[in-house]
Amino acid sequence: MASPLDNLEPRLVWQHFDAIRQIPRPSKHEERIAAHILDWAKTRGLETKRDGAGNIVVRVPATPGHQDVPTVVLQGHLDMVPEKNSDVEFDFLVDPIQVRIVGDYVYATGTTLGADNGIGVAAALAIGEDPDSVHGPLELLFTIDEETGLTGAMGIDSRLLQGRTMINLDTEEDAALYIGCAGGADASSKFTLTRTPASMATVPVRISVRGLRGGHSGVDIHENRGNALKFLARTLNAALAAGVDFEVVSFAGGSKHNAIPRESDALVRVRKGEEEALRQVVGSVATVLKEEFGEIDPGLRVELDAVDDDDSSRQVWSRSDRDRILGAFLACPHGVLAMSRAVPGLVETSNNLAVVVCEGDEVRVTTASRSSVMPSLRATIEQVAAVFRLAGAEVKTHDGYPGWKPNPESPILKKTLAVFESEFGSQPHVRAIHAGLECGLIGEKFPGMDMVSMGPQIESPHSPDERVKIDTVERFYRLLKATLAAGA
Repeated sequence: MASPLDNLEPRLVWQHFDAIRQIPRPSKHEERIAAHILDWAKTRGLETKRDGAGNIVVRVPATPGHQDVPTVVLQGHLDMVPEKNSDVEFDFLVDPIQVRIVGDYVYATGTTLGADNGIGVAAALAIGEDPDSVHGPLELLFTIDEETGLTGAMGIDSRLLQGRTMINLDTEEDAALYIGCAGGADASSKFTLTRTPASMATVPVRISVRGLRGGHSGVDIHENRGNALKFLARTLNAALAAGVDFEVVSFAGGSKHNAIPRESDALVRVRKGEEEALRQVVGSVATVLKEEFGEIDPGLRVELDAVDDDDSSRQVWSRSDRDRILGAFLACPHGVLAMSRAVPGLVETSNNLAVVVCEGDEVRVTTASRSSVMPSLRATIEQVAAVFRLAGAEVKTHDGYPGWKPNPESPILKKTLAVFESEFGSQPHVRAIHAGLECGLIGEKFPGMDMVSMGPQIESPHSPDERVKIDTVERFYRLLKATLAAGA
């Protein structure tokens, strides 16, 4: 069956991406995609190694006449963020990503696309078999579990790589080279609930926040996109302020620590006859939120719907639990907390109220903090932990990952800048990024590793609106090939 990607250029890159997107995932350590890569290497007689964490390196010999060029590592990660719209029937463990072309972009249909980092992985594989590619010895490094905490890079075997020059293929901005990134760390908070029987003469209703753009909590945080969990907490707080009492059955939203929550739901019980009063509060909050966020989140909706009354909705949070937990959600910082004084325009510190899960007698909360200044990262984690501890939660902070300190004198940066100007007649943007890249961890494990990061234009990663601009994939691959040919 023909694929929508069949006629896109460069064909080798798109063919590899097409193969990757048809492999159902995620699975533990991306085993299906790892098996695909190992099989690809085996059929070409290429040496492979795999460390205990599950990371893979494929060694590609130099092209004739370039055997003496220093080894270059091309690095990407095998996993993706599996996000879908709530009204889409899709199982990432079974179903292949369904792609479509709209104008100049490739999208998925109702799910994340996996261009982050499928395009980078596809480009590395394409270089490994492109008959027109000229390069010295290559090590194609494919790490696992980047999106769920960079655990592959954290656990990488320090004996896995020989090269000390690395091109990371995980940048999502056309005509840009990244030379630094933020560090990050998560915190997990757990509230233990006291549930009581629902009051007599109450009925259940669901308040939902929908239509937000979401996005990457590092790449997109500076845009002040809406957070569905914060919006839901504000809605419920507004109801209390308006004198509309309610009992909470559940409150939940978000799905990934590094994705800004797009959707959230609260199941509450309200006295019979007060449904309309609550609906008016919800409508009023929706109007206020649209005034604040309508330009960045034009699809924002806050809705109230009746639901069937059954046993599952008749055990509610105690009032003290309701007040302390909603208070914590309102108090938890979200968004940009500080801008860099050293790099104009760079977000220095941020926090993402990322995930809330309500199951039985527990409410579990995940927050993700980032900063390019490690003391600021620790201070933010402490602030978030203090908010939830004051509200009575048990809080655990998790080991974070280091940032990648920019080196403007990097040899691979200077080489790539010269190649870019030669190929395109202009200079790329040289940036540091607020998102976390694996470069910081890899640089820590392999001292002296000289690194730069590049990629095509990928927009709205970590959300079902993810898309990749077609012509930038060609520019990205052209730059990668030319940099390697120049003896990077």
